[in-house]
Amino acid sequence: MQSIQFQQFSGSLQGQGQSSYCIHNLHWHVNEGEHWLLLGGNGAGKSALTAALVGEAKHENGQRVCTFKKLLLVSSDAQKQLLNKELEEEKNSLVKELIIDKNYNIDLRKQLIKLFKFDELLTRHFRKLSTGETRKFLLIKALSSNADLVVLDEPFDGLDVQSCQQLNKILIELSQTITFVFVLNRLDEIPSFITHYGYVNQGCLLHTLAKPDSEQLSDLLKLLHLEHTSLDVPSPDTEQEQKAFTGNALVKLSNAKVSYSDVSIFKNLNWTIKKHQHWQLSGANGSGKTCLLNLITGDNPQCYNNDIEVFGFKRGTGESIWDIKQHIGFISNALHMDYRVSISALNTVISGFYDSIGLYQKPSDAQINIAQQWLTFIGLSDKQNTSFTQLSYGDQRILLIVRAMVKHPTLLILDEPCLGLDEANRQRVLLLIEKICAANTSTVIYVNHHAADKIKGIENYLKMEDFH
Repeated sequence: MQSIQFQQFSGSLQGQGQSSYCIHNLHWHVNEGEHWLLLGGNGAGKSALTAALVGEAKHENGQRVCTFKKLLLVSSDAQKQLLNKELEEEKNSLVKELIIDKNYNIDLRKQLIKLFKFDELLTRHFRKLSTGETRKFLLIKALSSNADLVVLDEPFDGLDVQSCQQLNKILIELSQTITFVFVLNRLDEIPSFITHYGYVNQGCLLHTLAKPDSEQLSDLLKLLHLEHTSLDVPSPDTEQEQKAFTGNALVKLSNAKVSYSDVSIFKNLNWTIKKHQHWQLSGANGSGKTCLLNLITGDNPQCYNNDIEVFGFKRGTGESIWDIKQHIGFISNALHMDYRVSISALNTVISGFYDSIGLYQKPSDAQINIAQQWLTFIGLSDKQNTSFTQLSYGDQRILLIVRAMVKHPTLLILDEPCLGLDEANRQRVLLLIEKICAANTSTVIYVNHHAADKIKGIENYLKMEDFH
C-alpha cells in the first residue's frame, strides 16, 4: 500500500513578499485510499502542510517518506507559480499545449473539458485566462493526469453552482482510485467520501480524527467556527460596565505564604497583577495553585494573615466578599462538577451576571441579548433552549467559561479549564482564551500543570515550584 509519512518533520514555505509559513514537529500518515480534509483559520499553516505533502516545502528537520509515485497540488499558489513561469521564460503557450500530461487519462480529460465548457479555451494563450479559468485548467490537468495523490486547496472557489455539483460527482467517482487531501473553508462543500479530518493551527497539526462519529465531528466544526468568528467579543452590560474597577494594580501579594499543620505549601511569594497583564500560573498537583487563587478570592481564611491588596482593598479592612467577587469571573473543574442545575444554555450564560449556580432573578432585555451574542460567538446559538445537563461535556465547559466572562470581569480566573476535555474541545477552550486575551476587556489568569503549554496573548508566567 502506498503512503506518505512524516516523523518530527519541520519545514517552511516562502509566501508572497518576505513572509514564511512554518510547520512544526509534524507527525502524520496518509495512506492510499484515505481522503483527508484539513481545517483551520487563515494563516494557520494549511498551505505549508500541503506543500510539504507534495514535496514543495523546505525540509528543515525530521523525516518525510513517500511511496506515492505521482503527487499533484491544485491551489492559488500553484496558479501563480505557473503564470510566473510563463512570464519569466517569456513563453506564450497555448492552453492545449500545457493541459496534456504524460500518461494522462484521455476520456477523463474530455469529460472535464466538457464539464467546465473549456473547449473554446484550448486554443487561447494561457496568459490570457482569467483566474477562474486558470483554476479550471489546473483541475482538468491534475484530475486527468493519473496521479496517485491529489491535493485540492479550495477546488470549488470561483465555480458556479452547477459546476460545483458536477465536479463533486466526478470527485466521488475518482475517490475510488485517487487519494485526496482537501483544504476547505466552506463546510457545506465537504465531500461525502472524506474519511479523515485534521485541524491545523500555528503551523501544527494539532488534532486528527479518523472516521469520526457525529459528536466528534460536531466538536471539530464548532472549533472551526470559533477559529473563523470575529475577534470582537460581545460588549458588557452597561450597568455592569459602570461597576468596573478602574485602577491599574488589580492584585498585590507581598511575601505571601500558606501552611497547614506546620507543612509549608508555599512561601515568600510576591506577585503583582496589573490590568491587561495576562498570566499563566503553573505547577504540579499540591504545589499550591488553588490555595494561591483562594487567597485572591477570599475563599482561604489565611488571606487575613497575609499582606494582600485586591481591587484597591487591603485584606482585613472591612471589605465584603461581594466587594471582591463582583470584579472576578471564575471557572474550575470543581465548579463544573457542582453546576448540575437543569436550566437552558441561555440561562446558564445569564447566571454569570449574578454569579449564581442556576438563575433566580429576572434578567434584563440587555442581558438576554448579550448572552445570545455569546452563544453565537461560540457556535451554540442553536442550543440556547437546550438544558445544560443535556449538552456534551465540552459544550458545558465552553458555556461555563462564557458564563464567567459574560459580565466582563476585571479579573478572569480559569483554573485548569481543559481538565477532562478531549483534544478537539481542549483546542476550543484554548482558542476561546486566546480571543478573550486579545479582546483586552478582562485580565486573565490561566492555570494549568505545564508552563510549556503556552497560549498566544499570555506573556507573564508564575511557577509555583519557585516558592517552595
